[in-house]
Amino acid sequence: MNIIIFGPQGSGKGTQAELIARNHGLAYISTGDIFRYHIKNKTDLGQEIEKYVTVGQLVPDELTNEIVKDRIRQPDCVVGFVLDGYPRNKLQLELLNTIAEINQVIVIKLSDEEAIKRLSGRLACKCGLSYHLIFNPPKKEGICNHCGEKLFRRDDDNPQAVEKRLAIYHQETEPLFDFFKQKRILHEVDGHLAIEAVYQQIETVLGLNSKNETGLHQNS
Repeated sequence: MNIIIFGPQGSGKGTQAELIARNHGLAYISTGDIFRYHIKNKTDLGQEIEKYVTVGQLVPDELTNEIVKDRIRQPDCVVGFVLDGYPRNKLQLELLNTIAEINQVIVIKLSDEEAIKRLSGRLACKCGLSYHLIFNPPKKEGICNHCGEKLFRRDDDNPQAVEKRLAIYHQETEPLFDFFKQKRILHEVDGHLAIEAVYQQIETVLGLNSKNETGLHQNS
């Protein structure tokens, strides 16, 4: 089964996508994670991506498409995958339709007000882990549980930056939903609920039975 998870920033789509992938033996594909991997390891691709990320620009479609195309061709995707953060616009959707058949699409609904509230409390670590002052605070204030490094607030998590990203989501990504509605594979769930409740909605609409319910608490 090949699944896409859509949702605005702060909706928890990454967490939900990872849960589905882990509990059902599917490959998890996050364009954001792939970008961060290449930047962290200073690959040629990472240096190219960093040019755009450091100035707050989106990575060009051509570059993103090539990354996703290569990832989907990897052996672990043969059994199925969960896409997080892709496609984000019509051009990316057109490419995706030439390389894979999507079976189910989930849209996590969340108001802009709640998205801004959630992201304004988010903290990041250079090791890649994320925390939240309210929903997922670190054990020691300001310090990463995993590596012990000092946590920081990402520049793109300030309210103005979040509003800009939400506008792009509404303008470029939401119009893609009609394509999947016509194929009768699009499902909407309420993202205002707790992580466990959102996940159970997804399991229900997809007609899945989770293999590992305890996994719900590991990424909360």
